[in-house]
Amino acid sequence: MAFAQAIVAAYRRHGQSPIESLRLAQITPLKLHQADGRMTAHQMEVLSAAAMQELDDEGLGAFSRKLPWGSYGMLARASLPSPDLGVALKRWCRHHALLTADIGLELTVTGQTASIVLREHTDMGELRELSLAFVLRNVHGLACWYIDSRIPLLAAHFPFAAPPHADAYSFMFPGPLAFGARQAMIEFDARYLALPLRRDEKALRQMLQRALPITVLQYRRDRLLVQQVRQALLAHPRETHSADGVAGLLHLSARTLHRQLKEEGASLQQLKDEVRCERAKDLLYRSNRPLKQVAAASGFTNEKSFLRAFKAWTGNTPAEFRQAQQP
Repeated sequence: MAFAQAIVAAYRRHGQSPIESLRLAQITPLKLHQADGRMTAHQMEVLSAAAMQELDDEGLGAFSRKLPWGSYGMLARASLPSPDLGVALKRWCRHHALLTADIGLELTVTGQTASIVLREHTDMGELRELSLAFVLRNVHGLACWYIDSRIPLLAAHFPFAAPPHADAYSFMFPGPLAFGARQAMIEFDARYLALPLRRDEKALRQMLQRALPITVLQYRRDRLLVQQVRQALLAHPRETHSADGVAGLLHLSARTLHRQLKEEGASLQQLKDEVRCERAKDLLYRSNRPLKQVAAASGFTNEKSFLRAFKAWTGNTPAEFRQAQQP
């Protein structure tokens, strides 16, 4: 409920009454002021949307000037033509500076970790916590929406002491939380940056009719699963003969693994075949190992099944493929 109290503070800053938006969200004055009060994700969505429209300020009073209703939709539309998520997020962060100079956002990549860093340039006062949390959840939610995938957070950092309601942050930023940090920041696997955007203008218009869920609620689907399965198959050939073995390495059940791969248009057997084929081709091209050893290294229990599978994959026998690669 501390976030509802911050939205009420935004009304005070604009000199307006929050009574109507609180009524729409079904939040009573008594509940609003309960020290340990809670509201549902739906109530947060209704309250935020009503306040932003009534105040005509998507920044909810945190910045030195209003962000008129539709500002964040404009940022989403400007980034929509991007070829991949990395480009879209760079554009979003750069364009956000056109809305306000009070904060700055930047996408950085260090090794395998991508970060959205938020730097504060002015004092946002009592609305600081709400604003930092809202902006980071907004960009994270939009990133998930762009690629239609859950993007698990490796960490979320906040430059203030853990508030009494710190447990609420685990719903908005599932993953390791760090309070008292030097600056606000979220971190995630950099491989998501290479995924293509899966949305178009029609989808954007539909989303903007009810955009707040991307800020409040989390995605469940993870479209990086295909890449994670490939990596597991490559790194652990002996442990990934069965679906249970693959699922165990990814901390999933075999049933969930099959279901999520199907949602991504893939199957475990298809991915196994692709990885085995590439490994076999590489060994045939780069080494003089006997076919029996190539078969074993490619995950086959016998040479006969390897020969049959390789012919089905490539149209050639392993010996023919190796001969064709010779100068």
